[in-house]
Amino acid sequence: MKNQKLILLIVACTLVAGCAKTRSISHSGYDENHSGYGYSPNANGSDPAFDYQGELSEFDVLGITRTQIASDDDIRRALDGSKRLKLRSGSSLLLIQSGAMFPDGPMITELSKHFTVVPFSGIPPYRRTNRGVQTASLDPESYSKSLRLAAARGGNDFIVCYWGVLESASERLATKTVSWVPGFNWMLPDEKQHMRIRLKVALVDVRTGDWAIFSPKPFDDDRISISPRRAATDQKLVERLKLKAYEMAAKDLVDRYSDLASVK
Repeated sequence: MKNQKLILLIVACTLVAGCAKTRSISHSGYDENHSGYGYSPNANGSDPAFDYQGELSEFDVLGITRTQIASDDDIRRALDGSKRLKLRSGSSLLLIQSGAMFPDGPMITELSKHFTVVPFSGIPPYRRTNRGVQTASLDPESYSKSLRLAAARGGNDFIVCYWGVLESASERLATKTVSWVPGFNWMLPDEKQHMRIRLKVALVDVRTGDWAIFSPKPFDDDRISISPRRAATDQKLVERLKLKAYEMAAKDLVDRYSDLASVK
């Protein structure tokens, strides 16, 4: 029985072209000419300032220094002083999508049902060199405090930063070898595109620096596609999954950290 399951797993991975590939929700374009997903820099002639430049680190956003040495007393004091974060109706949120100049519109729309939302850049605090190597990020604690100061000056109560990953795979169908019928110019569906989205959301109290992180449940979907419409099918799946994930993230934020009734 174990051998049969192992064989089935190997066959499944064989049918799925390249198994799973991942991309950021902030770099979610489709490029069939490359092995990975996401548009390459300047592929569409855009301003280089808007090119994808990587993700924010949780350590930077939360102000955690990796090399910091903490004592047991420090940990106990942190536990004793910790308080549950509490959002109120109309609370002002500085909203950040990691890796993006602007948060996605649907996320702003969902959160705006209960809170005042101020969009903010999620471009990392470092840049790529000519050789494509990233320079070191700023000191996490300094960056986090600068972020909180910016939020405070804008009258924001909390910072909400979210990260997202899209996991994609393509299953070759039996029609792959005969996808085009000559003479009739018919195109047969020849691949099934599978996709899953996973989000992670950080909530930071601007006044105290206290924070919380949660992950909404992941969503997945699939759609059969034909070669000329592969990119369009892919992007429709991306947008559909983003809508579902953002709606759930906003609902979870309300249910977990406020007494407000979330929108069903």
